[in-house]
Order: sequence, then C-alpha cells, then structure tokens
Amino acid sequence: MKKAILLVAFGVSSLQGQRALKCFDARVRARFPGISVRWAFTSILLRERLASARLKSDSVRKALYKCCFEKFDRVVVQPLQTIAGEEYADVCVAVDEVASQMGIEGRVGCPLLTTEEDVRLAAKAVMRHLPQTRNEEEDVIFMGHGARHAAVSRYGDLDTMVRLLDSRVHVGAMNGAVALEEILLRLSSSRVWLMPLLSVVGRHALMDMAGEQGDSWRSRIEATGRKCMPVLAGTVEHEGFAEIWLNHLAEAVAAPDVAASARLTNGDSGSRR
Repeated sequence: MKKAILLVAFGVSSLQGQRALKCFDARVRARFPGISVRWAFTSILLRERLASARLKSDSVRKALYKCCFEKFDRVVVQPLQTIAGEEYADVCVAVDEVASQMGIEGRVGCPLLTTEEDVRLAAKAVMRHLPQTRNEEEDVIFMGHGARHAAVSRYGDLDTMVRLLDSRVHVGAMNGAVALEEILLRLSSSRVWLMPLLSVVGRHALMDMAGEQGDSWRSRIEATGRKCMPVLAGTVEHEGFAEIWLNHLAEAVAAPDVAASARLTNGDSGSRR
C-alpha cells in the first residue's frame, strides 16, 4: 500500500512561522521514514499570500486530489489545530468527501487537546517550556485562540491542570474560554510573562497577544500597572507540544486499514475514514 502523510495548518506568512512548520516537517519525516509528507492550509487568505510568493498553497481537498492522482492508496491527515472545533471538523469533512469520491483510505489524527490524557501531557509541556529566566514567583499567561464550539472547554481543563502544578501559570483564550479579565484578577506579580498557546507565531501572536494596540493582551496587562514580557514561540516549536501531535499522527498511521478490511470481508471497494 502506497501511503502519504498530509500535515494541515491554518497557514502562516511570517518567516518564524514558516521555519517552525519546516522544523515540524523534519520531525515527521524522521519519525516516519519512507512515507511521503505533504502540506495543506485551511486559510483562504494565507493560501493566496503563499501562492503570490510562489510557495506551496494547497487546500486540504486539492492536496488530497493530488495524492489520488499520484496513486497513493492511503493518506493520513494530521491537523495542527489545538482543539477539535469547527476548523478540525471541516478537515474531517474534506477527507471523507475526497476519500469516498476517489476510493482511497483517509485517516485523520486528533488535535492537540482531544483527550484527558492530552490535557495532562500538555500541562506537562507548559511547565517544561516556561521562560528560563522567569522567577518562580512571577505569573505566566498562555493565550490560545478559543472558539465558539463545545471543544473550547479543553482550554479550561488545561488551565485547571496547569494551576495544580503551578498556581502562577494560567491558560486563557481570546474566544469562548477562560477570559483575560478572569486571569487578571488572579495575578500577584509585578512582572508577567505572556506566551502563545498557538501552533505558530502569526498575526494573533504578534498583534492580539504582543501588539502595542490598546486591546492586545499585552496592553491590557500593562494597563494594570504590571510589566509584560511577551515570548514569541508557537507550540509547534516546543518539543513537549510537538510530541503530542506526533503521537496522534502515529496512532492514525498505525490504525487498521478499514477499507482493505471491508474489501476482504464484503468484496467491495469502498473506503471511509
């Protein structure tokens, strides 16, 4: 069986973000030697920017069709999303549609925070990757994207788990989860570290988190009279977080070939995720 791995990200135009994805690509190739690795991006705007820069800019569907035309029998898709929200659901729909139409086996790996075990491992990753120069009495805030989706509760789960390990470390999100206003009430240090719970450093990290405009998290923290210390490194750059995605990918790669089993049992040629 000819296999391929399709890594899916929202997309990023910053050089730091692009380098981070390349590093993760190298991790995947080292972990799964002999399996072709491709990329797809979910953001239409960023795909347009990548195309203008003459960089690879496939959507999930386009990348899957290319894999079909290149005679891959099985494509394992690993999104670099944090939670199983709407964007993740859209990836699953695209995989189902193309797999059904083209008769290939499609598998989708889980996002970063899917199970309770993921939350536990992510909490350990948070503690592992705190700023090296941070004083243990200083607060640290991780900012996630959030979502208007039930899966957003995983941010709160992670916040609870992290605070059991260190009461001065907090996890919030811009939308639908632990709000910054709630976290500000918990702060006790005069200097606060601010880090992204985002896969790569892009617009949200540069502007919504660390930007100088009045509504950024940095400005809102500084408005309380505290000094804010932003750290610009996405979660995919940290080994502890990257390993969770890699483990989900490994599970999807190792999963039984459902389509092949169905053909052997029923004599048909259909495939499903």
